[in-house]
Amino acid sequence: MNDQLRNSFASLAPPIIASPAKRIQAFTGDPDFMTSLARGLAVVQAFQERKRHLTIAQISHRTEIPRAAVRRCLHTLIKLGYATTDGRTYSLLPKVLTLGHAYLSSTPLAVSAQPYLDRTSDLLHEACNLATLEGGDVLYLARSATSQRLISVDLSVGGRLPAYCTSMGRILLAALDDASLHEYLQGADLQVKTSRTLHTPEALFACLQQVRQQGWCIVDQELEQGLRSAAVPVYDASGQVVAALNVSTHAGRVSLSDLEQRFLPIMLSVSRELSSQLGGR
Repeated sequence: MNDQLRNSFASLAPPIIASPAKRIQAFTGDPDFMTSLARGLAVVQAFQERKRHLTIAQISHRTEIPRAAVRRCLHTLIKLGYATTDGRTYSLLPKVLTLGHAYLSSTPLAVSAQPYLDRTSDLLHEACNLATLEGGDVLYLARSATSQRLISVDLSVGGRLPAYCTSMGRILLAALDDASLHEYLQGADLQVKTSRTLHTPEALFACLQQVRQQGWCIVDQELEQGLRSAAVPVYDASGQVVAALNVSTHAGRVSLSDLEQRFLPIMLSVSRELSSQLGGR
């Protein structure tokens, strides 16, 4: 990494990431802002893949919302069928998925993309997915799955994965302007998932520059051992990258050269067709 690039990272202070409570407090004085609703949504968002069961104290710590308010939010969620408790810890129930399902299943992008995902999956005999960037994660909007399970996380529409170590995430991150990208890299929790994971801002920045130039991305066993994936961008009418399309496969079944020489041409062709339908290039 050259000195100029290193200095550009060093000159950027880590972004201030406000807690949910502080973000809610910023709306104090707005007579139409419902603090109780905002707190309830923050409590729901406190639950994560690895933290499915939380105590009131843990949720309060994560959100900085007072414990009494957290308890009332959880009581309301339980009464409405969105959460449950064993007396000490709390967890969400499947009904919470209905909050996002209507959007995810009806958004024009997901509806438009589904036939293309299905066709790609049929041609390549592998799972094909469409995602957008949501914070530091890729959010799955649509997918055409196969019977073969490739990853330990059970992904479905609405599922999330970290952007920095996934092929779709890198396509979407590469589409950011440099200022936004530097801000992301300074604040991201870059965990080492496997021995291959790129986990420093410098290494990721260099990788994302390459992704920008070539217009596609391959990630080889950085999220999970044995998982390979290739991704391409999808453009909207303004020429902006609005989503990424990927195909996931097992390293023992598809080589890197096959992924690049056989898979990518088909995926790039599908991406052009889908982008054209959306009014993009």
